[in-house]
Amino acid sequence: MEDLPTAIEVEITAAYEAYSYYFFVFIVLIAVWEIASRLYRREISWRYVMDSISSIATLPAIAGMSYVMTLIGIGSVFSLAYVIHENYAIYQLGWSWWNAALVLLVADFWYYWEHRAFHRINCMWATHTVHHSSDYINIPMAYRFGPLDSFFSSAIHLPLALFFEPTLLGMAIIADQIYQAWIHTDRIKKMPRWFEAVMNTPSHHRVHHGRNPQYIDKNYAGILIIWDKMFGTFEPEQEAVHYGITKPLKYQDPVTVLFHGFWRFLLKLTTARSVKEVLYCFIMPPGWQTQTEIERHVALEGLPVVSQQAEEKLASAS
Repeated sequence: MEDLPTAIEVEITAAYEAYSYYFFVFIVLIAVWEIASRLYRREISWRYVMDSISSIATLPAIAGMSYVMTLIGIGSVFSLAYVIHENYAIYQLGWSWWNAALVLLVADFWYYWEHRAFHRINCMWATHTVHHSSDYINIPMAYRFGPLDSFFSSAIHLPLALFFEPTLLGMAIIADQIYQAWIHTDRIKKMPRWFEAVMNTPSHHRVHHGRNPQYIDKNYAGILIIWDKMFGTFEPEQEAVHYGITKPLKYQDPVTVLFHGFWRFLLKLTTARSVKEVLYCFIMPPGWQTQTEIERHVALEGLPVVSQQAEEKLASAS
């Protein structure tokens, strides 16, 4: 017989459910506002509609893929958190209001580095690029997830199970994600200055979705923007943001949106000439090129071919 939840577990769970419910209502209101204002200003095009449909379509597609992955033992990574917590925890921080607040703060800090890894490690970018592939920013694209986003996220959060109760940890991770839905909008321009200084806001997050050179790989925060300010990745919104990825998608149908990152990643793998290059295709930043890609590029530009070894020597000499 399973142990009944304690009074504090019931209280914290109820608070989390209330938080989820009221944020859901708030997000729906913003979505209605977006649609109404765009209709009024005649800003809705067929591409915008298709883009939004593709964003929403990723949810059932990923749910189905996650179910299949769970059946074959890949999609249940977070279930390991219970094994880790019960058998290998360094210190078990149980249920309390203090620990609930602490785990939310830690999960948000952890999310910053997780999000940064999604942008700087190519095999992770192959799935996360789905979220950035929209030419717009709106509430539907807040739910535009890549096929392996949850897999990588669960794996990255496993070390926190060495301290925090997995159910409490899971609620903190979801709470962090729920907060981020409302910041995917261009209808809210600026929040009060004190709020902008500490919290992640639509203005800060629009920067994150920009492909303007000064906006790329900036503002990774989940709830608190202070992490970006602490670790040198903060950029304020100044010039108009151009949304999307540096190589925009020609089509916005759900299949293209969901799998374009994997297709581009596989194409890169086919150009690798060595085991080292194959490894680098996985772990290097998205802009890294194999020697074959470099040669193809310089051939198009009419430039002399410079090997990676020569580039490394020039870099070390300088």
